[in-house]
Amino acid sequence: MDENKKTVHSSFWSNIFNPPTETTELSASLKAIPLFKDLGKRDLSNLIGIIHDRNYLAGEYIFYQGDPGIGLYLIREGEVSVNRTNDAGSEIVLATFSKGDFLGELALVDGEKRSASAVAKTDTRLSVIFKPDLDEFIEKYPKKGIKILQGIAEIAAVRLRTLNEDYFSLKINKK
Repeated sequence: MDENKKTVHSSFWSNIFNPPTETTELSASLKAIPLFKDLGKRDLSNLIGIIHDRNYLAGEYIFYQGDPGIGLYLIREGEVSVNRTNDAGSEIVLATFSKGDFLGELALVDGEKRSASAVAKTDTRLSVIFKPDLDEFIEKYPKKGIKILQGIAEIAAVRLRTLNEDYFSLKINKK
């Protein structure tokens, strides 16, 4: 008799007061990114509305060096390697990112060509915010847009300072 039972999902019996786990997890992941740390629940909910999910198999390119920068990628599952090919044709691993990390944020500002390639090291699930969608979000919610752009500026400043320190350390160690 149990073999013939079917599960019926009814909206009447669903808990409409608690958001789905997926949305809650994405909201928490976004809140952990400096770009979005100052956004409230409603703002994050609006932002989630413009996010696109993408899946990549291990070894698959997410984007190539020289591609137009079109969006920010949030790693939901898996690992991503960021590689740059030098003039001699050698590929150098610049960074490896995993769940909760993000990459490509400068594309949200300038849309310039990618300075490196991103490759899924494992099967990977990403959430993507494309620049045109974010531009629309900023136009619709300018005060929130300013906070997001300030977050991007803070990240760029931290990365530039770190790069300066690394460069300075290399110069001193070279002498």
